[in-house]
Amino acid sequence: MGEELSGSSAAITSSNIGFQLLKKHGWKEGTGLGIAEQGRLEPIRTHVKKNKRGIGAEKVKRPKPIEALEAESKNEKEKPPKKSKASKRMRKMLELERRLQETEFDRAFRREFWPDNV
Repeated sequence: MGEELSGSSAAITSSNIGFQLLKKHGWKEGTGLGIAEQGRLEPIRTHVKKNKRGIGAEKVKRPKPIEALEAESKNEKEKPPKKSKASKRMRKMLELERRLQETEFDRAFRREFWPDNV
């Protein structure tokens, strides 16, 4: 999955800042962390993550076989092309334009049936 940075059995040295902080707060070497000293005795293994998947992700997306890609391309040729979704900005502009048309229609309707001089 990635290269290991530290072994699970490697102890930290007394010159390590983390070691010094633990000692300062009452930790005794060889015991676990916590009130009942129930915590881990060995450090957690680490590795370098070289992909953009999540931390717990292990599934690798496999490429489709050529036959499946060819079958998909045949199906796409038979189907009518899909309408592409408009961007958020374009949708807002279309919504604004629609509202303006409705407002203009309302105004024209009112002018026709309720003239100003009545």
